[in-house]
Amino acid sequence: MTVNIYDEANRLESALRQSDEYQAVKAQLEAVESNEESKAVFSQFREIQMTLQEKQMSGQEITEEDIAKANELAAKIEQDENISKLMQAEQRMGQVIEDLNRIILKPLQDLYGQDNQ
Repeated sequence: MTVNIYDEANRLESALRQSDEYQAVKAQLEAVESNEESKAVFSQFREIQMTLQEKQMSGQEITEEDIAKANELAAKIEQDENISKLMQAEQRMGQVIEDLNRIILKPLQDLYGQDNQ
């Protein structure tokens, strides 16, 4: 019997949306979005994050000013309970995705004789 791998992937996607970890990220993001101060700080954080990634990917130098701005925002984020809870929820969701990735790659690791670490 042949398995349609894409059907399985779609079922996994649906299960992820129903998981406690995803629901926690969704709830925390809603809490951030519904608080004007949290929303503004989070928006600034995402903007500086994208700017730094773009600079890094294009080989541009990250300036002292960029670093200072990022550090200033990091301090604001740590003080914002809504954002800090969102980041904790994102970390838990990230761990789930990492675990799933390890499971998905196991057949190839087995095939090539690699130990699953």
